[in-house]
Amino acid sequence: MADIAVVPAWLTPPADVNELLPQLWARTVARGDDGALRVGGVGVADLAREHGTPLFVVDELDFRSRATAFRDAFADAFADLCGGADVYYASKAFLATGVARWIAQDGLHLDTASGGELELGLRGGVLPGRIALHGNNKSRREIATALEAGVGRIVVDSLGEIDLVADLARERGVVAPVMLRVTVGVEAHTHQYVATAHEDQKFGLSLASGQAEAAVARALARPELQLLGLHSHIGSQIFDMGGFEVSARRLLELHRRVERVHGVELPEIDLGGGYGVAYTSADKPLAPREIAGRMAEIVARECLVQGIAVPRVSVEPGRAIAAPSTFTLYEVGATKDVELDGGTRRRYVSVDGGMSDNIRTALYDADYSATIASRASDATGVLSRVVGKHCESGDVVVRDEFLPDDAGAGDLLAVPGTGAYCRSMASNYNQVPRPAVVSVRDGATSLLVRRETPEDLLALDAG
Repeated sequence: MADIAVVPAWLTPPADVNELLPQLWARTVARGDDGALRVGGVGVADLAREHGTPLFVVDELDFRSRATAFRDAFADAFADLCGGADVYYASKAFLATGVARWIAQDGLHLDTASGGELELGLRGGVLPGRIALHGNNKSRREIATALEAGVGRIVVDSLGEIDLVADLARERGVVAPVMLRVTVGVEAHTHQYVATAHEDQKFGLSLASGQAEAAVARALARPELQLLGLHSHIGSQIFDMGGFEVSARRLLELHRRVERVHGVELPEIDLGGGYGVAYTSADKPLAPREIAGRMAEIVARECLVQGIAVPRVSVEPGRAIAAPSTFTLYEVGATKDVELDGGTRRRYVSVDGGMSDNIRTALYDADYSATIASRASDATGVLSRVVGKHCESGDVVVRDEFLPDDAGAGDLLAVPGTGAYCRSMASNYNQVPRPAVVSVRDGATSLLVRRETPEDLLALDAG
């Protein structure tokens, strides 16, 4: 047989293809005595039988423990500096009514980026005052809904939006609490599409050009607005704390200038989110307490240098809570070996989902891991590429992974780390219905989002 294709430098051939690396999987995921995966006490075969595949499987205890770990870590780290810190779950990672209910019950705030996310948050019982509305191009309707609901903050993204929010607040006889999103000019070491604090992108008010300071003056001049503070978000899937340090320094420098020029001590700053998670064995994420401790050190030091009091701090983890809590369960269909140049070959393993339930591999060149979930195998690991069923050569789910040589049709395959930006970015490409999302806890399952059906798709077709 020809040699296999070149193995990526970060991927190590496993001694055991059945091994589950703990950093990649939710905490209750394990192989049972039969070799099949179990999560929350429920076997994957039972999940597939009841809910079908593809299926997003959420470990509720894992999700909620990660959320409360961030809540507690930041509260403790900032307790002596400013009385604590607020953790907003970034709902764009994944949101359903049930998830919003967890967030409300566990005492977190909710960050939303659209009217739809706002409505889900309210439906799930999150108190309006604990909700933030983001967005670079909010509609009048979205802003009006936020004002009428009484959200705790609207994060303003442009000069024109300052007047729009103020005018809509005046019409309703309310004062709108706002923060200004500042583009601080930090290059996050991540994919260009998820780096959001450099100058050449759509988000925020530029610090370098003076636009951010102009926005402060404009917001303070509108009595319909309560300027809570400044906001910065430098990107996503970030492991290096250096970017957060530079961002905090520049944000706090502006905070100080506002105090000295306008005589206003803004009560808050928001340092965003973007903390990295483990998608493969190469990723080394920081624990919430380490993140919070280092953020507190940065803020305390910079405030001391600036000679200012420490404002109330908030952060916005989303991926770091949602992604590791969830895996996607697929059924394997066709497999084949493809001969490549130089006498090498690649094993292709096709599953019953693909880019319609995980666009991140195609969009961001993201890497994932995978394992055969319905059984253990004694076969040798073969470098494989997990691909979907869509009519695109770029329909890749997992670019490189060692799967057992006997993997074949009917096997269940699990891809960990899919809780963030997979179901929330899912599409109906090729008119494929989107998967269900089910949560599992203590041997019981709960349907968070039902599976779409062909009838759902036809119901939208006006023809």
